[in-house]
Amino acid sequence: MAVAAALGFSGCKSTPTTAIVVVDELYDFIDGSLACKRSDECVKNSELLLKEAAALGTPIFFVCDCHPTDHCSFVEQGGPWPPHCVQGTRGGEIADELKPFVKEDNVFLKGTNPAEEQYSGFEGVSKAGVSLNDALKALGIKNVTVIGIATEYCVRNTAEDLLKAGYKVSIPETALACVDEDGHVEAIAAMKAEGIEIY
Repeated sequence: MAVAAALGFSGCKSTPTTAIVVVDELYDFIDGSLACKRSDECVKNSELLLKEAAALGTPIFFVCDCHPTDHCSFVEQGGPWPPHCVQGTRGGEIADELKPFVKEDNVFLKGTNPAEEQYSGFEGVSKAGVSLNDALKALGIKNVTVIGIATEYCVRNTAEDLLKAGYKVSIPETALACVDEDGHVEAIAAMKAEGIEIY
């Protein structure tokens, strides 16, 4: 209940069972060092979806890469990616269009350990030390809609971990961006086969 209260949902007349998880709609994935295909469309459609969700009282959570400068996923450290979403930089900021839906306790950070790659936001942690999974459980969430960037990496990993944990997971394809179109198609097909609803 304490977690629910911190998230602003204690004392609600009706308890929501659906939540939206927004994955990595951050500037380095939109127009920065790892700019993804369809990113502008993804942000635009995400904004519309979040407006509808907020009007209905649907809980919204943000999962965000938040890397130290020496993160193991960076090329300089032997990783596959250019530096991105470095703590305290514009590249690590949530898109301006989505910031009206950001609260102090609904942002969950991942990739903060320099020695650990973390595509999935399932165990992302808020500033209060609460994991995304714990926050969802505290609110009694059963269904999770996942949107964001990138389809074949952090979106897929987050959605699969949610599914494994027993949540019903759905993904609107218009609110996704990808590193590679072929990778996007393959990831969508794989997630459908696993039981994730794509619409």
